[in-house]
Amino acid sequence: MSGDKRTGGIAWAGSLVGSENPKSLGYRYSNPAKRYRKDGENEEEHKLPTNLVIQFRNRQGEELADNLDVPTGSSVDDLQALIRSLLEQQGDGDNAKIPYSFYAKVEKNGVLDDVEITHRLSDFLNENKVSTEDVLQLTYQPLAVFRVRPVTRCTDTMPGHTEAILHVSYSPDGKHLASGGGDTTVRFWDVNTSLPKHTCKQHKNHVLCTAWSPDGTRFASCDKNGVLILWDPTNGKPIFSKKAHRQYISSLSWEPMHLNGGKCERLVTSSKDSTCKVWNVRTQQCLLTLSGHTDSVECVRWGGEGFLYSASRDRSIKVWTMKDGDVPGKLVRSLKGHSHRVNTLALSSDYICRTGPFDHRGTPFASREEGFQASVEKYKNFIQQGHERLVSGSDDYTLFLWHPTQEKHPIKRLTGHQQAVNHIAFSPDGRYFASASFDKKVKLWNGFSGDFLNTLTGHVGPVYQVAWSSDSQYLVSASKDSTAKLWEVPTGKRARATLPGHADEVFALDWSPNGASVATGSKDRTIKIWKC
Repeated sequence: MSGDKRTGGIAWAGSLVGSENPKSLGYRYSNPAKRYRKDGENEEEHKLPTNLVIQFRNRQGEELADNLDVPTGSSVDDLQALIRSLLEQQGDGDNAKIPYSFYAKVEKNGVLDDVEITHRLSDFLNENKVSTEDVLQLTYQPLAVFRVRPVTRCTDTMPGHTEAILHVSYSPDGKHLASGGGDTTVRFWDVNTSLPKHTCKQHKNHVLCTAWSPDGTRFASCDKNGVLILWDPTNGKPIFSKKAHRQYISSLSWEPMHLNGGKCERLVTSSKDSTCKVWNVRTQQCLLTLSGHTDSVECVRWGGEGFLYSASRDRSIKVWTMKDGDVPGKLVRSLKGHSHRVNTLALSSDYICRTGPFDHRGTPFASREEGFQASVEKYKNFIQQGHERLVSGSDDYTLFLWHPTQEKHPIKRLTGHQQAVNHIAFSPDGRYFASASFDKKVKLWNGFSGDFLNTLTGHVGPVYQVAWSSDSQYLVSASKDSTAKLWEVPTGKRARATLPGHADEVFALDWSPNGASVATGSKDRTIKIWKC
């Protein structure tokens, strides 16, 4: 494609490849300014002008080609085909099958928000009363190529725990499953046979939080006594056990693999004792104690930009730096706005940081260096959509959307829940986030602007947790009503399927990163595996 800019349209040099050619898609030059319109389009059927001028940009604001005139009746599929042809002309031949989403800025109540185009341009223009006289800036974002099939049936019920199961989690490659709960044990399960592999009994009190390292080689668990234990999942043996805090440990988070050379040797814990601590699991030493909160720290996250985020009952969220070149553990800023305790945090990069170098195939890597480079590339591709975003949920029934490394004030205050917000999770592609509440509702929000999208109703008890499929197309929720529910995102207001079978409250939930299955853990002391 010619690199020269021309006023009024794009200059095409040579033919475009295959069926992605604008002409083969039905577009043609309609005037000397080389404006495109669809062959066979009936202009009299539209109240809007037949054509409008658009400009494609990526999430970093970089323009793709010249302004284009396109029919106002163009669908998302038409826009995807056009994007692929433009990228092909720029020499990016790996985009032939990648689907894309499209967003445009719309002013609502004096604030510019990103609104997704879900059907046709004409629908978007009418619904949002967008002027067709100006150039419409469309931001495009690549989506997952693969598709996860919806889970609808229980294939296995796994007994073994003797008290309520509080946590289930798949390894980053999706090939292993671990659980922990009120019986003080950590258990590792064979994903293929759904049989127990190792039962680990080092804890002396309830296992309150667990997490896999991003490379999948280690597993950490913490309990009500403030003890941190690191496990080798291959043999179920403890690597070390440490009295980490004076009171119970509420949350833990591993350093993302694309940071610190991919060593996966540092993690952070938070506690009721009002502190967070950074640990080196190789040396078994506490590197830093982060003090500043005046009440229990309920949640901690290690973000992809090298910052730690801690949420507390003191109604504040604190941002600490662990970036190279900064003073480790330095308090960067405090984020305030909630009027009650902050229960939960979610980062737009959570899924990328959790899965490290692994994609939906879970392909192993020959060396740590190879895995490190893969995780760096994966994060670079993800962050092209923009800055890391943080969402907080509180007992004040609200959520706040933040750019935590850029501003101390929230982007938006999100209201709608009628009781405390219990859990938040971003979709893997960062386009949406879901909030679960004691009001028996799940709410869906735009991941960039915080716009409300849908309320998912159907549970008859408080919703404890939500989990996304790795292609961001489905959501599962776990509830006190003894069921999990499957939802189609973002359109489905009603549950696509109810996953029954547990005899008591469903506390724990996870969707395998490879998309193969969902695990639920219940107060009835069993784990159930759900597949398509």
